[in-house]
Amino acid sequence: MEREAYMREALALAREAAEAGEVPVGCVVAGPDGAIIGRGRNRREEKADATAHAEVEAIRQACAALGTWRLEGCSLFVTLEPCPMCTGAIINARIPTLVFGARESQSGSCGSVIDLFQERYGHRPAVYGGVLAEDCAALLRSFFQDKR
Repeated sequence: MEREAYMREALALAREAAEAGEVPVGCVVAGPDGAIIGRGRNRREEKADATAHAEVEAIRQACAALGTWRLEGCSLFVTLEPCPMCTGAIINARIPTLVFGARESQSGSCGSVIDLFQERYGHRPAVYGGVLAEDCAALLRSFFQDKR
């Protein structure tokens, strides 16, 4: 599958989040063979849990699917640039490739506010931003316009 195809899967999850009244962020983790082994969407309101981000949910599913916390050989695709918590989860899971859609000017930790991957942690994934960025950003804009 190409990056855009995985991002479309993540966008479908983001739309589900929006329909449930959650900030529309979706995420998928592709395993070493390219199959999607983790899916997640924001569920902070539903679970009343500050850590219920799309990336965390997808990483947990991927770890369960592989039976290990080391997601070596996997790729994570998320519609919005990860926050510090999710960037930390990516580092800790040893995910080698991160692909995100829209930039996050308030908490983006892959270059927008800070680039945590440039710090002296033991893991630095390859990062590709801007994949289907306009589609991802438009979904977020629409969600927040409807909230106003």
